[in-house]
Amino acid sequence: MSIFLIKTLTSVFYIGYSKFVPGTLASLAGFLVYVFFIKGNVALHLGLTILVTIIGFGLSARAEAIFNKKDARQIVIDDFYGMWVSLLFLPYSFKLSLAGFILFRIMDGLKPYPIYKVEKINGSLGVMGDDLLAGIFVNITLQVLLRLISLNF
Repeated sequence: MSIFLIKTLTSVFYIGYSKFVPGTLASLAGFLVYVFFIKGNVALHLGLTILVTIIGFGLSARAEAIFNKKDARQIVIDDFYGMWVSLLFLPYSFKLSLAGFILFRIMDGLKPYPIYKVEKINGSLGVMGDDLLAGIFVNITLQVLLRLISLNF
């Protein structure tokens, strides 16, 4: 696979090259794609999430080698797909999606245990795994809030 294609995909079409919070911008891109195109279509959401997960795990270690840096700043496919994991199997609403975006950025920034441990792993698992866990934690939090507290989103 060409270096150009690896850089394009792992930087989410060059969002990762932004000098201003590239991870947040990639998460925002994931949020916007979800809000404007996926809109709670579970089959589409699941299919795209699986596809991006496969691409991310398949290419992020190669991107690290290209950038010659562990979890290089330009690699933001993990933030993009972590956002989608946060919203997977949740009913669609803009408010709930926005809450997911905010919680995902908080969780990804704080990196509570075991997220910070996974981030230290070399290769694709270290790049992609922390955002996968952050997305899962956010998803579980939102699922619990929806069911137990019955928040009206």
